Amino acid sequence: MHDQQAQHSLSLAHTAAQTTVGAMLRVQMQREGNRPALQHGSRIWSYGELNERTNRLAHALALSGIRHGDRIAVLSENRLEYIEINLAAAKLGAIVACLNWRMADAELMHCIKLVQPSLGFVSQRFDGALRSLDHGIPRVIGIDADYGYLLAQGRTDEPPAQAQPEDGFIILYTSGTTGSSKGALISQRAMIARCIIGQLDRPASRDDSFIAWSPMFHMGATDNLFATLARGGKVIVQDGFDAGAIAATIEREAIGHLTILPGVVDKMIAELNATGIRPKSIRTCGVMADLVPLQQLAELTTLLKAPYLNSFGSTETGATPASAGLIPAGELPKRLSKSQSSLCEVRLVDANDREVPDGEPGEIAVRTPALFSGYWNAPETNARDFRNGWFHMGDVFVRNPDRTLDFVDRNKYLIKSGGENIYPAEIERLLLASPRVAEAIVVRRSDARWGEVPVAFVVSKDDALTDDDVIEMCRGKIANYKLPKEVRFITQGQLPRNSSGKIERREVEALLSAPDARAATGTAK
Repeated sequence: MHDQQAQHSLSLAHTAAQTTVGAMLRVQMQREGNRPALQHGSRIWSYGELNERTNRLAHALALSGIRHGDRIAVLSENRLEYIEINLAAAKLGAIVACLNWRMADAELMHCIKLVQPSLGFVSQRFDGALRSLDHGIPRVIGIDADYGYLLAQGRTDEPPAQAQPEDGFIILYTSGTTGSSKGALISQRAMIARCIIGQLDRPASRDDSFIAWSPMFHMGATDNLFATLARGGKVIVQDGFDAGAIAATIEREAIGHLTILPGVVDKMIAELNATGIRPKSIRTCGVMADLVPLQQLAELTTLLKAPYLNSFGSTETGATPASAGLIPAGELPKRLSKSQSSLCEVRLVDANDREVPDGEPGEIAVRTPALFSGYWNAPETNARDFRNGWFHMGDVFVRNPDRTLDFVDRNKYLIKSGGENIYPAEIERLLLASPRVAEAIVVRRSDARWGEVPVAFVVSKDDALTDDDVIEMCRGKIANYKLPKEVRFITQGQLPRNSSGKIERREVEALLSAPDARAATGTAK
């Protein structure tokens, strides 16, 4: 009997110790009811208004048949309603699949079919693109046309508590090593943990705002905007990158973290130099310092009067495992060693999952409450990547004597282009489907604006094949940012191979910097 009572007490304690994203908003509404929570242009919603609208939507969704665990697809630019949909779904324990509007039709279809949504929301801007697909979503609601009517159907009281911390919150799509996107399931627990870790490593106050300009189908926007709401700050929604709008905002608003992706650093510098605008207050700025020319990094931080976030994370892990370090404003760093994030364990392991000593390269494996719950409907991938109780990221690091981490390379060859992930297999699959191509391999090339861009090396079966022909094989089938930025023609004999005949991708990459690379490969004009 004593054991039964103890177990019952533990069960009650476990329940009481849980919290969810919906509860997080409710608490902020009670504490910060009249403070602004969201702003988009002249539209400003207080925490009280946001919670009321979220409750209305949650009740309306429940009336329309949405249940715990159902998926809701959203195809939209950044807007206030996007955040509302996320929060209302969270209160019901439903999951929002954040569709990437940059994707080509076939990619978008794959992402929709993968998660089988019960309901879809689409903005007017992308309504035509969705209508052109045989997507199979039972009901699609136009945000611009029908959203207000839907909201009016719901009550303002809190919906019955159904969500649990381990329930899925959102699905963000990542490029797949085999050419198909994967759906990374991020739980309510993981999102709350990301909010906490961000506050531990980069403290901010409720008076600090966040500009949500990067797409809400990316973790860069979602993680930071929910962290801002969790501490009672204001999220300023912006429809994509606009250097002038960002400059105007930072002049009047105190900003916690200012997201500046590698591909737009030069534009932000140019805007600040041209206007002479200087920020009111910015605590940190930037991401992925490794992809930014060091001189630009120093110039940007000087103009913004803010340190640069020397980050390393992923959709699957959030800002963890190595984003606690900052590069001081105006500094031209000599090294970009990373500092391990709070609430995160890190191991560097060899091919047999044995920990490597300091100074030796190893794949980074992590444990953290910020970790996602796995890829949707991908049991084999999950079994591989979560082996031995650790999530293996596929990136190689070296640990230094001072416990910092130096990035070496990607175990899974990945091209990071302006904040987007590109796997070569996505492009190679399309090229190899053409009867005019005998072999194709895609590698990364450094780029001053985007950090890295894809370059295709092609063995042609057709002497008349041009670089434009090669690019057209991909256009419309993958997102434009994934298109090769250069095509180089090469012979079978010039492709470097290992003893088993497999093409050595990194040796192909080395051909880009060879003095006679253009002449040797017959680069297409």
